[in-house]
Amino acid sequence: MAILSPSYLPLKAKKLNLYKITLTIIPCTIFYLVGFYQSSRGNVPVNNTSSSINEVFPCAPPDHNTTTLDFEAHHFAPDPPPPVARAHHLPPCDPKYSEHTPCEDVERSLKFDRDRLIYRERHCPESRDILKCRVPAPYGYKVPFRWPESREFAWYANVPHKELTVEKKNQNWVRVEGKRLRFPGGGTMFPRGADAYIDDIGKLINLKDGSIRTAIDTGCGVASWGAYLLSRNILAVSFAPRDTHVSQVQFALERGVPALIGIIASIRLPYPSRSFDMAHCSRCLIPWGQYDGQYLIEVDRILRPGGYWILSGPPINWEAHWEGWNRTREDLGAEQSQIEKVARSLCWKKMVQRKDISIWQKPTNHIHCKANRKVFKRPLFCKSQNPDMAWYTKMEICLTPLPEVSDIRDIAGGQLAKWPERLNAIPPRISRGSLEGITAGNFIENSELWKRRVAYYKKIDYQLAETGRYRNLLDMNAHLGGFAAALVDDPLWVMNVVPVQAKTNTLGVIFERGLIGTYQNWCEAMSTYPRTYDFIHADSVFSLYKERCDMEDILLEMDRILRPEGSVVMRDDVDILMKVKSIIDVMQWDGRIADHESSPHEREKILFATKKYWTAPKPGQNQGLVVS
Repeated sequence: MAILSPSYLPLKAKKLNLYKITLTIIPCTIFYLVGFYQSSRGNVPVNNTSSSINEVFPCAPPDHNTTTLDFEAHHFAPDPPPPVARAHHLPPCDPKYSEHTPCEDVERSLKFDRDRLIYRERHCPESRDILKCRVPAPYGYKVPFRWPESREFAWYANVPHKELTVEKKNQNWVRVEGKRLRFPGGGTMFPRGADAYIDDIGKLINLKDGSIRTAIDTGCGVASWGAYLLSRNILAVSFAPRDTHVSQVQFALERGVPALIGIIASIRLPYPSRSFDMAHCSRCLIPWGQYDGQYLIEVDRILRPGGYWILSGPPINWEAHWEGWNRTREDLGAEQSQIEKVARSLCWKKMVQRKDISIWQKPTNHIHCKANRKVFKRPLFCKSQNPDMAWYTKMEICLTPLPEVSDIRDIAGGQLAKWPERLNAIPPRISRGSLEGITAGNFIENSELWKRRVAYYKKIDYQLAETGRYRNLLDMNAHLGGFAAALVDDPLWVMNVVPVQAKTNTLGVIFERGLIGTYQNWCEAMSTYPRTYDFIHADSVFSLYKERCDMEDILLEMDRILRPEGSVVMRDDVDILMKVKSIIDVMQWDGRIADHESSPHEREKILFATKKYWTAPKPGQNQGLVVS
């Protein structure tokens, strides 16, 4: 008998299995294709009486009518209704509101206490009284002169007020020259001009070595002092109330000089402690010696250790001026004595009095000051209030204590670098760990981040890249001031706002960098005039104020303080920016949303927008808006 190879049987079995599989697949495939073909024809008619069906299914009921098999769905859930977009209707306001300042409204202010001029502080409208319209520019409005020409000139049509040209005619504040207003740089106490007056101050303290960078001018007039300090790399915030002089702060802003509407009355000025290197009052008519010295106590709070207070005008040098001031020798002498007494109680040192200028210096620490409380019983040191809290915070008659030091030669809070090194040096508030969660490394990274971001902005917004196109800038959520720092070489200034709702109060850091700023709640109007800023930057502002107040109201406030043909850059989540875009589309803004500078896949996007030129109609004519 023949013997088979060991591999023969398995090989034969494999072939048989392959044949079986093939024979099975072929009919299955045919039946599948036939079924697919019939299904693709839609409804399938079936005749239950056909002989073929009865042959296959002998129990099928006979004589049924033809039936159609319907494979379509018959039960549908209703589609959800499309979201109804809110119709935004934001018409222009009446031309009478062209200089509307919501929180310094003259008529509303008359309802408040006139004692200590409290009625001239911020008094914002209730939400139901907020205007839901766009504040117009006056007829004939023109784009302001560029800096530095704007220091001396402004268009009369932009600020149509002549009161100061009459009231201050002999003091060289402002003149009307055809269609222009001219600001010669004069002031009540510096008839030779602000430049010469600043030179006189510079002979008494050093204004050139970079140790003085930030300043505040109280009761500023038309801010000539601040305007002429800018050429010396000193950045001054000027403030004055909206009073009988009407437009003094508006004149400053129109000319490209930093200023805010404000008054020192019963609440703290909107700055943290140790903000300014120098404070100034030139015939500002603030009663410094009254109310237990409370106003000088507030100046002490915002002056940095070693900072200067400069006073000129009554009562300084009263011996030479008492007759011209229409006051008695005794009255003026008593006023100066009271001011000197208050300054000593604050541990200030009177450095010099030369002619019409007196200068005091705040101590660099409070070691001696605490010891001399045995001599000066008042004011006591404050114990409870946060010295940096300054939003509707009532002033107290107590001395803000400086940070502790271990040696009499130490500077409380830390030594500041001189300008311009100060801009990028680690601020003492950060290096000393005063701000929770912010380290020196965070500060350096933030500075580099904003350099990249500003470079990206300039690639898209060519006007921002154009030197001199923008002068007055606003950063609505400044954090560490990185946006302003990245623009420091451009001929502009930035008002850095730290919202009172921000997680961390960083405004002190901004001042330590040699920049300026203020506190603000963006659910309310800013203390400034319409058309203040050429450019507004808003980083995550709408995310911050989500559920806090109406997006529409914030955008209307931005529109109020933005000049015609001014620009806005907003960073935020894409969904939020889409809502913003739907509103600005009815505000006569041109806007477009661009990708994040790092990647188009980032949810954060950037909205670039420009406010179109339009003004109120010509007075006496019933017509629509004037647009370019």
